[in-house]
Amino acid sequence: MSSLLEKFVSQVDFESYHDFKDNFRIKIPENFNFAYDVVDEYARLYPEKVAMVWCNDDTGRTFTFKDMKEYSDRAANFFAQQGIKKGDRVMLTLKSRYEFWFCILALHKLGAITIPATHMLKTKDIVYRIENAGI
Repeated sequence: MSSLLEKFVSQVDFESYHDFKDNFRIKIPENFNFAYDVVDEYARLYPEKVAMVWCNDDTGRTFTFKDMKEYSDRAANFFAQQGIKKGDRVMLTLKSRYEFWFCILALHKLGAITIPATHMLKTKDIVYRIENAGI
């Protein structure tokens, strides 16, 4: 895992808090895409590592990085078939469900701009998001 970490930070070992505070730097690669560069890379390196544990009042589910990649790839293909492409603004309105995270990753993969929303928003809140996001 250290090789993946070293891809994004300039230093991984520190002698003290002050050393960390003074020297910690994040390296952002050109054309960085969280879904591809982090999640899919973890899926390649550690496919069975737990990526997400979803719990609600009734059930719980565990998803590996392999699951996250596969489900987000499927969602990205679906969104692309609907005509969503890089730069498009998409308001994602879902109930509190694990599928939200697959959709977020999928939209990242396409280069779309996600405007997250909840199904509990009032009309004024939806209008506010639409106007401010330029949808």
